[in-house]
Amino acid sequence: MLPKTPVNERGEVQFPDPPFVQALFSSTKFAWLFLIIRLFLGYSWLTSGWGKLNNPAWMESGAAILGFWKNAVAIPETGRPPIAYDWYRSFIQFLIDTESHTWFAKLIVYGEILVGIGLIVGGLVGFSAFFGALMNFNFMLAGTASTNPVMFTLAIILMLGWKVAGYYGLDYYLLPLLGTPWGRNKPVQTSPASA
Repeated sequence: MLPKTPVNERGEVQFPDPPFVQALFSSTKFAWLFLIIRLFLGYSWLTSGWGKLNNPAWMESGAAILGFWKNAVAIPETGRPPIAYDWYRSFIQFLIDTESHTWFAKLIVYGEILVGIGLIVGGLVGFSAFFGALMNFNFMLAGTASTNPVMFTLAIILMLGWKVAGYYGLDYYLLPLLGTPWGRNKPVQTSPASA
């Protein structure tokens, strides 16, 4: 005989997470692990953005990102081009043609700094990790590996653990104000076992 499928109070079928997933992503038991990941990733983003902040090639002319884009869209006579997808090459070429490097470089610098600060202080960790992952994803699409795959993977882990990743940080106060699924003084609602 097959076990009964769990159903919530509204009659919707529920598929519970395995215990290790619940412990890792829904319990504050492993919040210390997310703190380590956050601090490492946040420091990486903050130092990257901070290093660009006083660089005129990023903040005045945008020449740094323009050079990167031109190298990324170039198709060599032999070997593979840095960008594997034509649609992404077209997008980067559009940015070059419209001289978007003048404002896009600043967007990257401020984005890196804000993501770094958000992760370090633990404020809206899920959103901060998402925007960091978005930057890593775009850097990888443009053909740059470097540290991007590791940073992207760590950002995904933080996004999966968004409920507890900022427990030791500002999210301890912010998420309850925003109506997060976990709370300090609220008892956990459990549904009665189906017979």
